[in-house]
Amino acid sequence: MANKSVISLTTGMEDPEKVMIAFLVAVGAAEQGRQTLMFLTKEAVRLATEGVATGTACEGCPPLPSLLERYGKAGGTFLVCPICFDSRKLDKGMLIEGAELGGTVPMWQWIGDDPAVTFSY
Repeated sequence: MANKSVISLTTGMEDPEKVMIAFLVAVGAAEQGRQTLMFLTKEAVRLATEGVATGTACEGCPPLPSLLERYGKAGGTFLVCPICFDSRKLDKGMLIEGAELGGTVPMWQWIGDDPAVTFSY
């Protein structure tokens, strides 16, 4: 059985429901004890900075800050595309806990030779 999960997210707060679904999948994996990595690219890189993943995507949906908190408590981490991050002129000092800049090579190194379940949003 694959014990690693990678959730690739390209969408930011322009589509909060898609963000929420990606986080629900990531939280579910991490809370089940899987090593879980969210690979953030394009507009999703903004989610790895303080104060961006806020609000509630829809009526009855869990608030995004609570999903981030649960994900962190379960040991989930973020790998943030440095090309996307730098092209948006974002401040590295604003990265949230558990987030680091890294591209596809570090992602593949993290996966290693282990099987991994992947999702893409």
